[in-house]
Amino acid sequence: MAVPAICVQDVSKQYHIGDIRRGRTTFREALIAAFVAPFRRAGNVLRGRATGAAQLDKEFWALRNVSFKVEQGEIVGIVGRNGAGKSTLLKILSRITEPTTGYSEMRGRVGALLEVGTGFHSELTGRENVFLNGAILGMTRAEIYRKFDEIVAFSEVEKFLDTPIKHYSSGMKMRLAFAVAAHLEPEILIIDEVLAVGDAAFQSKCLNKMQDIGKEGRTVLFVSHNMPAVTRLCGRAILLDSGGVIDDGPAHKVVSSYLNVGYGTSALREWSDSANAPGGEVARLRAVRIISANGQISEGVSIKEDVGMQMEFEVIKGGYTLLPHFYVYNEEGICVFGALDQDPVWRRQPRPEGRYVSTAWIPGHLLAEGTLFVNCNLITLSPNILQFKVQQAVAIHVADSSDGNTARGDWTGRMLGVVRPMFKWTTEYFPAAAPASSAGSGRDASRNNTT
Repeated sequence: MAVPAICVQDVSKQYHIGDIRRGRTTFREALIAAFVAPFRRAGNVLRGRATGAAQLDKEFWALRNVSFKVEQGEIVGIVGRNGAGKSTLLKILSRITEPTTGYSEMRGRVGALLEVGTGFHSELTGRENVFLNGAILGMTRAEIYRKFDEIVAFSEVEKFLDTPIKHYSSGMKMRLAFAVAAHLEPEILIIDEVLAVGDAAFQSKCLNKMQDIGKEGRTVLFVSHNMPAVTRLCGRAILLDSGGVIDDGPAHKVVSSYLNVGYGTSALREWSDSANAPGGEVARLRAVRIISANGQISEGVSIKEDVGMQMEFEVIKGGYTLLPHFYVYNEEGICVFGALDQDPVWRRQPRPEGRYVSTAWIPGHLLAEGTLFVNCNLITLSPNILQFKVQQAVAIHVADSSDGNTARGDWTGRMLGVVRPMFKWTTEYFPAAAPASSAGSGRDASRNNTT
């Protein structure tokens, strides 16, 4: 049985907030304390605190009983909102801090990139910092020399290699730090949200490099708020919340879980009070939803799954022909498509008073990854009168996958376009022509033809 590269067992980390340490007090400090004591007690009373008592330590658990294993060669994403405990976990794994309880084991040399410029000395040049950072990671000077040219080429800072790091931009520091950590062949590479400062081209370059590292049998632990990057790079993801693991499984499912517990833009808008609902004299909007194929409200969907845009509205004045419709925009404000109600039951038919729920189904393998915003509208026809228009009523978070079963196939880089249909491809193969007959066989054939 293979030994896991990373083993975390019941790890917890406690911090103290408001910890007061009593040391020796000088005569001057005692006089000042005696003078301000009445005012401090009055303030404590006003704030509802016990008078005359020192403020007690407040315990804060950044992590609680976290357990998981990562096999050799796995690329695992760690996701969660700010304060969930992600960075604390990586600091424990990198031996920067110790857990309060539990233990972690790392089998192999670890390359960690937790903050931009970690391990760099600002007064040293880029060249000198490559050797310094390599030494920190446990590399010999010969190993660093062997990889030096690759590191510099990947980082794209050749022109500034002999310039002190203090004059580098955050993006330049990140590029150099990632290049060092990735090229000095650690068995385990830990990356914490540092790619956010890079441009799109370099981010794609880093993602490809991390995927190559995984294919070489090395292990990657990747923390990011970039959900498309997580689903593209990682086969597995772990979701942290309030210091604990609440989900662990395939990356696209964990990302959907992360988005569905209220961390992303809402997939549901409701107006319980009809008087305050958007609408006109004929119809009023009561709810807008994003639903999965099984009818559940879902903020995060796999690029492969069908997803429904649903509006619930109330007709308060019957006898009118209505046209419910949606418009979908991407994060750049570009209209991806519009969807007009084509339900044959109610098309061109006057609608009586009552409640209606209209759903437009978007097929899988159509949307591109990222966040899409849905505008919800309804008009009456003949004459055309707008009843309600709600911009960015709800949002859809689409997660792509690198399992080879989507339009991106095995490509991990950036894909352009506002939609991402999965086309059918066919290939015809024509083998190379057979080599010409040898001269000897030609003479034999000629001789045979003349007899």
